[in-house]
Amino acid sequence: MPTLTAKAAAQREEKRQGKRDPAMGLQEEFEDHAKKAMTLPENTSNENKLILYGLYKQATVGPVNTSRPGMFNPRDRAKWDAWKAVEGKTKEEAMSDYITKVKQLQEEAAAAAA
Repeated sequence: MPTLTAKAAAQREEKRQGKRDPAMGLQEEFEDHAKKAMTLPENTSNENKLILYGLYKQATVGPVNTSRPGMFNPRDRAKWDAWKAVEGKTKEEAMSDYITKVKQLQEEAAAAAA
């Protein structure tokens, strides 16, 4: 089995601790974590799913650009509210927060499975 170089070991430790991969740009890391979010357990809470939704929309679309759905459409209204809740974040802040949240949910899922 090959041994890790000091640089590779440091990068692995940073990744384990949830730090950003310096070789990967923010956009690329965001896209990678968007794919990982699709593999989160089905029992991920709706609250956490809505947080991810709001951050994703803010990162990819920007500020809310639609009117709030009516009370007879509670699902879309909750999604709109989650997006509106993060409206002041920049694209980069939303991407960074999204990545952090996906990592947190992955760690929680791994701990629950252990």
